[in-house]
Amino acid sequence: MLRKKALKTKTRVDDFAIDILKIPILWLLLWILFKVFSHSFLSQTTIFDMLMKVNNVLLILTIGWVLIKLVKTMFYYYLNRQDMTVADNLNARRNFTKMKIFENIMVVIISIIIIAFCLMTFDEVRSIGISLLTSAGIAGVIVGFAAQKSLATFLAGIQIALTQPIRLDDVVIVEGEWGRIEEITLTYVVVKIWDERRLVLPVTYFIEHPFQNWTRNTSDILGTIFLYVDYSLPVDALRTKLLQLLENHPQWDKRVANIQVTDSKERYKELRVLVSSQDASLNWDLRVDLREKLIDYINSEYPDCFVKTRLVGSLQ
Repeated sequence: MLRKKALKTKTRVDDFAIDILKIPILWLLLWILFKVFSHSFLSQTTIFDMLMKVNNVLLILTIGWVLIKLVKTMFYYYLNRQDMTVADNLNARRNFTKMKIFENIMVVIISIIIIAFCLMTFDEVRSIGISLLTSAGIAGVIVGFAAQKSLATFLAGIQIALTQPIRLDDVVIVEGEWGRIEEITLTYVVVKIWDERRLVLPVTYFIEHPFQNWTRNTSDILGTIFLYVDYSLPVDALRTKLLQLLENHPQWDKRVANIQVTDSKERYKELRVLVSSQDASLNWDLRVDLREKLIDYINSEYPDCFVKTRLVGSLQ
């Protein structure tokens, strides 16, 4: 009945909530009913106490399960209010990154609390815990050394959520690879490389190592094309051709278009073609297309103007 009502609404949040809460709530009701009716039907059996302990643990675990699903539903609601499809989605990516990391933090906290409550249902474990607390000084030092790296990773995840050196869908250069931030968790970051590979890095990498973020403040970007040509090639003619090629090009944002002589060697001069686009993907396509067409133009109009080796001799 709830599903039919949810299908009639425009929002997808209620459909999502019903899908992920249905099974946990049914199990929760089952353990509650078992606890209520077992006192009437099983209280005289020899395994009653054991059944109650098992039921208590299952009940606590299921409550934690429901709480985690409620957290995911809440964040799903807020995430769906962020529009990632717009051209300038900087604010949406910033909020998306914060919420995903804090969702993971809340899930971890709930899991720890639920496990602690489960352990407290056993008297034997509780007594062990009390005895361990008496030697808390030694245990604290041991745990501190053992958890130092894990704690640093956890704190790095929180730091990334607050300071945001990276956000979801940011374009980055890491380990010499070009890719987009696909997933950020409390312990690791997944970078989707341009050729569909995934680069998995510890979250501390982005705190401790330098990396390039091409969309830190804006997705606008400049791209370069290098051409190595003979000194006889007229650069002004190539500049005119570049503007003709860019006039109605869909990947050009009409901000920057220029050709400069950036270096000169004994056999050739280096030309740098500088063009701009709204994001890195568009700029890549633009540069590939321009490189091809500029080379074809030089081949057709100035075929002797690529780099060549001159041999000068005399006939006796």
